[in-house]
Amino acid sequence: MTQPEPKTYGDDLAVVTITYSPGEVLDRFLDTLAKATTRTVTVILADNGSTDGAPERAAAERDEVRLVRTGGNLGYGGAANRGVAELPDDVGWVAIVNPDIEWGAGSLDTLIEAAGRWPRGGSFGPLIREPDGSVYPSARLLPSLGKGLGHAVFGKLWPNNPWTREYRQQDTSVTERPAGWLSGSCLLMRRAAFDSVDGFDSSYFMYFEDVDLGDRLGRAGWLNVYVPSAEVVHLGGHATARASERMLAAHHASAYKYLSERNRGPWHAPLRLAIRAGLALRLKMELRAGRTPAAPR
Repeated sequence: MTQPEPKTYGDDLAVVTITYSPGEVLDRFLDTLAKATTRTVTVILADNGSTDGAPERAAAERDEVRLVRTGGNLGYGGAANRGVAELPDDVGWVAIVNPDIEWGAGSLDTLIEAAGRWPRGGSFGPLIREPDGSVYPSARLLPSLGKGLGHAVFGKLWPNNPWTREYRQQDTSVTERPAGWLSGSCLLMRRAAFDSVDGFDSSYFMYFEDVDLGDRLGRAGWLNVYVPSAEVVHLGGHATARASERMLAAHHASAYKYLSERNRGPWHAPLRLAIRAGLALRLKMELRAGRTPAAPR
């Protein structure tokens, strides 16, 4: 059977952000976006059921902003896919971003410039700073059973352990380079690459959808490129803070889904059982300690 020709896109830029009662951070997001690029940009607010009126106000007051209601809380990846589906074929570049990002000057233009140096780059991620100025480790290795379990078991009790440091690439110089996956809190996507893997796996409600995307992009022959010359600030989990226990449970469920799907078959059943038990124990410990998952995806 003849394979259909891949769709050809233009060179226009759009931004898709997922809103869920974002509050005042949405205004900061849109205000700083104006200095992130010299291009004309369309903004899609893929709204998962906001009740604070912020997305409606932004769409009414700003000509570049369009509100798309997803019809419910689809989670991050599902809403992102819904937003991208609304874009015309003229849009060949789409930034998928949390609404609590503050854009650095020229950051989007810098990411697009980097794409010219990486023709097989499918996703591009900036350097992400925390509000205190520290750098968040947003370009990481894909989780392996060794590094992933070492990080999961010891990450909170012994933050500087070797498994966590390697997984987070904490000892890797801050240079432009390919990574296993990039934080979904701020990603510039080549739309052809996004389409080639059918976007995010919407069965991940929250967390690990960016890890899964990075893995599938790599398997499809694309690169995930870290571009630290572009900078943004991530203000933190404005939505997840309201439901920390539920989000912790979602984080661990997504971790199990990711690892189990990559260890299928009856011969891996004991391994999947061990992973499930280990993650359940870790969740119980974190709930007792009152911890919440990291804010960037």
